[in-house]
Amino acid sequence: QVHLGESGGGLVQAGGSLRLSCTASGRTFSMYAKGWFRQAPGKEREFVAAISWSGGSTYYADSVKGRFTISRDNAKNTVDLQMNSLKPEDTAVYYCAAKRGPYASDYVSYDYWGQGTQVTVSS
Repeated sequence: QVHLGESGGGLVQAGGSLRLSCTASGRTFSMYAKGWFRQAPGKEREFVAAISWSGGSTYYADSVKGRFTISRDNAKNTVDLQMNSLKPEDTAVYYCAAKRGPYASDYVSYDYWGQGTQVTVSS
């Protein structure tokens, strides 16, 4: 059974940092692109960042560019999201996802999803 599990969420003040981690089990995702998405209450799920299977290419939403960094460790089957200079508008449930083929920003193309971790940024 395939499982993606996120950790690292929590409550932080504006300007602070958090590091989210997603660990995969049940299969090896080394050849899968990985992505992070988020969903705030009453809003649609939106793209945050993605990384190619090799880790050589990354892609960010404009709203997080320069503040967030996505990385992966294929030996450990993990993908991380370092979030700096957090803003109240970053408050959401954050999800990691995996897909075959090249990375993408549309959530419908992802095959596997974690359960999500809550990030709350206070002003």
